Amino acid sequence: MSHWVFNGIRTGIKTSAYPRRPETAAGVTPGLPRGRKLDAGEAKALMDTCPAEVFRLEDGRVLADVRRCIHCYRCMRIAPHPALWEQSYEWALQPGRETGFVSAFKKSINICVVDAGDCGSCLNEVRQLNNPYYNIHRLGFFITPTPRHADVLLVVGPVTDHMSLALQKVYNAMPTPKLVVAVGVCALSGGVFAESFACAGGVTDVLPIDVEVPGNPPPPLAIIHGLLVATGRKAPVDMPATPYQSGGSGP
Repeated sequence: MSHWVFNGIRTGIKTSAYPRRPETAAGVTPGLPRGRKLDAGEAKALMDTCPAEVFRLEDGRVLADVRRCIHCYRCMRIAPHPALWEQSYEWALQPGRETGFVSAFKKSINICVVDAGDCGSCLNEVRQLNNPYYNIHRLGFFITPTPRHADVLLVVGPVTDHMSLALQKVYNAMPTPKLVVAVGVCALSGGVFAESFACAGGVTDVLPIDVEVPGNPPPPLAIIHGLLVATGRKAPVDMPATPYQSGGSGP
């Protein structure tokens, strides 16, 4: 036993310092696309490379709806005029009202995680939150298996038909106040599975969403940012593009 104590002292603290300090370690984020100024022909070439219809042209500028990005990187590797790419991790958005719990409870939050048809990628990133590097316990976040003890409902996946009713029951079983955090592009818009025969167009078709965390999958730091936004301890980001339907405005 003493061997592990001495080994821990010798190794030192390896846990991320975020949110106290910005995270500078390599590989903590895959980044997200950003808009840029392009003419109509260049914009069409960029838009044609994207299978998820992330980009649209508005007032001479290409805007990127990050809620739809599936991280295929075609806009970076194939497009003749590549999209700009931002290596950030604070991605959480608030689609409606401001959220947050009473200050006395901001650092004692129980989270119920529901897999609503996830392929496994977003769920795997959520699992990393409890590992020693991210260690969400230090921030006052705890995973609970029961909705009756939960303050936050964290949902991954596009909400398959089989999970729609189950997700609603979990939400109804939670005490108030309660918040919903949708994690990953499938939870936000349905992703590549949107409005198919097997699923809805994301969590918003079933429940009201308080915080959105885009990405496919979003890295653990982006999910942590979403939880901090949900509890009022961090500000949401201001994305330049608003959600739009397939076949929206463009060249």
